[in-house]
Amino acid sequence: MMFNGYNEGLVEAIRGWLKEDVGSGDVTTAVTIPAGHESKGIIHAKQGGIVAGMPVAQLVFEIVDPNLTFTPHVKDGERIEKGAILAEVEGSTYSILTGERLALNLLQRLSGIATRTKTFVEALGGLSTRLVDTRKTTPGHRMLEKYAVRTGGGSNHRFGLYDAVMIKDNHIKGAGGITQAVSRARAHIPHTMTIEVETENLEQVEEALQAGANIIMLDNMAPDLMKEAVRRIKAKAPHVTVEASGNVSLETIRGIAESGVDVISVGRLTYSFESLDISLDLNGKKEA
Repeated sequence: MMFNGYNEGLVEAIRGWLKEDVGSGDVTTAVTIPAGHESKGIIHAKQGGIVAGMPVAQLVFEIVDPNLTFTPHVKDGERIEKGAILAEVEGSTYSILTGERLALNLLQRLSGIATRTKTFVEALGGLSTRLVDTRKTTPGHRMLEKYAVRTGGGSNHRFGLYDAVMIKDNHIKGAGGITQAVSRARAHIPHTMTIEVETENLEQVEEALQAGANIIMLDNMAPDLMKEAVRRIKAKAPHVTVEASGNVSLETIRGIAESGVDVISVGRLTYSFESLDISLDLNGKKEA
């Protein structure tokens, strides 16, 4: 079974999460379910939204017991309604119940992120501005949570501290200014790596332009100030990407986009979302 982003690291992570939950064994199932008992589990949605994490849930059950049969009924990225059957899993009752919680936890969280992302994407309907996530993710779950953002129609910002230079306020303070920070970064990084500079006012925007930043972030700027910053950047360096960030909400994101920025980064896609309500019932029965 292949998954977008699937690798041995994910397998090892799932094994670790199962060890955390199962430990030496599922005591309750072991003492209540007869040996050799088999069932069919129906995974279904108790609310509507965007599905994300079906292959991950399948991988959980495969790792618990390779003899289980997992049959998906929907694909990641699909919009589902309340009551929709997402998948069936058949085989050992002990194995199904042992993997149930982890599979559902991951499926619920990833679907919640994808659903929240989709609402932000829809708020940008008709505009060319791209929605991206941030590094504000759950430790150990970044790859999956960023996958969920893509599933919901968003895009990914940098994955970590290693894949791009992003000069923020504390870097600027430590380096002695934007010019010094950019100059030092340019002297040490490969030509293929971009430099982004966080700015809070027009003076910093001008300095970032003069320093040769590839991406200029407008952090927590008022709407009028943001429009002026975009105007100046595009007039002097149309090739520079302009990103907006800081307390972006569903109520404000369209107005921010209409300022002319190219990208809007939203941390709350991955740190402030509601998990989708998804359940598993045995023997093909759905509870209301």
